Amino acid sequence: MTTEHSEPQRETVTSICGICPGGCGVNVALVDGKIEKISPIKGHPMGVVCVRGLHAKEIVYSNDRLKSPLRRVGERGEGKFEPISWDEALDLIAEALQKIKQEYGPEAVTAYFGRGSFDPTTMDIFGPRGVYIQGTSGFLFPFGSPNASGVSAVCRVSYGLLAAITTIGADIAITYSDFANTDLVVIWGANPPTDSPPDNIKKILDAKKRGAKVVVIDHMRSDIAKKADQWIGVRPGTDGALALSMMNVIINEQLYDEAFVQDWTVGFEELRQYVKQFPPEAAEEITRVPKETIAELARSIAGAKGASMYMYTGLEYTNSGVQNIRAALCLWAITGNIDVPGGLVFRPRNPVRFNRVNLDPPEGVKPIGADKYPLFCDLLKSAQFMEAPRAILEGDPYPLKGLIVVGSSLLTSLPNPDIWKKCFKKLDFMVTFDRFMTADGMYADIVLPGTTNFENLGYQKYPGGYCQLRQKVIEPVGDTKSGFQFLTALADRLGYGDLFPSTEEELISFVFKDGPVSLEDLKAHPEGVSYDAGQQEYRKYAKGLLRSKGKPGFNTPSGKLELVSSVLEKYGYDGLPVYVEPIEGPLGSPELYKEYPLVLNTGARLQSAFRSQHLNIPGLLKLQPKPQVLINPLDAEARGIANQDKVWVESPRGRVGVWAKVTDDVMTGQVELNAGGGSPIQAEEWREANANIVTDFENRDPISGFPVYKALLCEIKKRD
Repeated sequence: MTTEHSEPQRETVTSICGICPGGCGVNVALVDGKIEKISPIKGHPMGVVCVRGLHAKEIVYSNDRLKSPLRRVGERGEGKFEPISWDEALDLIAEALQKIKQEYGPEAVTAYFGRGSFDPTTMDIFGPRGVYIQGTSGFLFPFGSPNASGVSAVCRVSYGLLAAITTIGADIAITYSDFANTDLVVIWGANPPTDSPPDNIKKILDAKKRGAKVVVIDHMRSDIAKKADQWIGVRPGTDGALALSMMNVIINEQLYDEAFVQDWTVGFEELRQYVKQFPPEAAEEITRVPKETIAELARSIAGAKGASMYMYTGLEYTNSGVQNIRAALCLWAITGNIDVPGGLVFRPRNPVRFNRVNLDPPEGVKPIGADKYPLFCDLLKSAQFMEAPRAILEGDPYPLKGLIVVGSSLLTSLPNPDIWKKCFKKLDFMVTFDRFMTADGMYADIVLPGTTNFENLGYQKYPGGYCQLRQKVIEPVGDTKSGFQFLTALADRLGYGDLFPSTEEELISFVFKDGPVSLEDLKAHPEGVSYDAGQQEYRKYAKGLLRSKGKPGFNTPSGKLELVSSVLEKYGYDGLPVYVEPIEGPLGSPELYKEYPLVLNTGARLQSAFRSQHLNIPGLLKLQPKPQVLINPLDAEARGIANQDKVWVESPRGRVGVWAKVTDDVMTGQVELNAGGGSPIQAEEWREANANIVTDFENRDPISGFPVYKALLCEIKKRD
């Protein structure tokens, strides 16, 4: 504290941004021990600061922060709580979970982990054995329950794991787009400026400056599309048909890489026959992409010296999300753009290993959802949480009675909020852990306050051989704890705390013991340390660098890149990257389309928010104060709607009130609805605008079980 005559004490701490787990390296300016501003570390592999990071001070010191544990004293949903101590809270949680275990079995306890209140430190330590992607779904394994969902919850899994592993034999996280050497960048269903972290946008724009062509395939003209050489608008949910049609052109014109196809793929003849159904003129009717554009892009991809593809969640949330993504990967494969300069490249196999706790699921009981989504549950060693209501409300296949929600909000991220409210009311016990009160927290028996990562000690590992110590920048605000501290303290009370390091300091020592860099080096170099992660080579499949024991090929059952997936066939799915028309759409449900004649998309991320987070922060709210639905001028005019009019977005499930943004950034016949509203602490306009009121709980991808967020139907009407 300063006095009238004293100078404020200023210092700068080099660490990692604490707003999300993205890992951006930053210098944090402190004034009297409090965050004043942050700036990127020059030369850091992730030396960027996004708009959310720029408002770190507001987020960390927000009056809305939860500052002590709370116990519910009113009815669930009323939001009436009293403060208690951490010891009281942990004792009550452990007692309740043990009671459920005794009465119903350990599988009656489940957990749902999001990205909101923990860092990679926590995700690493509770990860299941053999699951590459960071995740916390192993936390309940020692308790005896297989039921947690902690592998990116509702994003990235279709692209990163299910599609990639069944096609190229690897998690997509061990690949990268070789922007530095490409002459064609195709950004498909992604918007790098809103990524967390937004570290690829500069690489893409640098490639463009160097002369590479940048093409964006998206249902709307996104931020990156406005900077690209070409935007190709596509009807939502039809990306698979577009990829199959481009393969039709490439195969018919014999533009495919014959040597790669013959030597390193399996299933080409079946694929050749299948894509005959998708000539460009037929695909134009499906996708709304002109047949000439389809053929031109196909030839460009096939003719590029190296075509890089950057894809993310835009293709996931449809009725054939996994297969749509597989179709795009197959397109890249037959054109010879896998693991070549400028293409989609595998990272070097890294013999270096950091220590981690590997947890094995309990034997004898399957996770919730395994009967409907067996590949998802087996591959991720996780429950498919979309099936939790069936267990909670109907006891099928067995009852779920206890729920822990960490860093997430089911009510604002999953379809049909009403069904989740029913679930919350029927549970015997519920806990939430977050930095702010969430919609879910209003129903919890215990609400726990989480730190931001500025208040934690931890570490970050980066692709390509770089790691950094997450130095604690400030002391915890109020009586808050990190996700690691909460979960290890709970594990201790549940009888298996000995499996994990007990403090953050012990964790750091454990992870870096015998690792490629020492803890002493990290402390001496707070900006981070490079280490040898293996030499970059191309065409690793030919050199035995992708499989065990030096065998050439891909890490698939066949040893080849699988255009027809044997893994999918084993689980009863079609091995080809089949296209399925959206169930709810102009072609899939023409009668419903007469009543709801606009294609509805939800989920596009705002630069100022992260899903439902930060819509209570004044500085960020200024960037977009109200939830919007983006509508084309022609569609708006036909409905008598002007820019910024109050409107209803109506679907067969219900309606939500938002404001119209009239823009030609969306194609005619479709709209884009902002997601993230519905939290009790948000600005009033957002609080009443939960997009999942109009999405469909039952409409899902049959392989992933993920809900269809981006290919539904709606109508827009003015409201008073």
